Amino acid sequence: PALPYPVAVGAAAARLSLSPEVVSAQYLQHFAGNLISAGVRFIPLGQAAGQGVLRRLQPVILAVADEAAGAALSDLGGGAFGSDLAAMAHEVQEVRLFRS
Repeated sequence: PALPYPVAVGAAAARLSLSPEVVSAQYLQHFAGNLISAGVRFIPLGQAAGQGVLRRLQPVILAVADEAAGAALSDLGGGAFGSDLAAMAHEVQEVRLFRS
């Protein structure tokens, strides 16, 4: 069935009996890597600097992953209504970057 990406990752990881700590850390590293990749393309940040940022984030990623893996379902959740509204507006805008 169609699932939000984080839920699909969790469901697949559960079927494979993967550790919640490892899966959480990998998910967070992937998310941070995507943001850093955008930074490398859009601001004056080279590849080596981008990798350095990801390396320095490793302790934070591991700490957040451990905390999330030990959380109860009632501990999880959140809301970012402003960024959700901005993302919806951004989704329908015309692409302006990297046109040749």
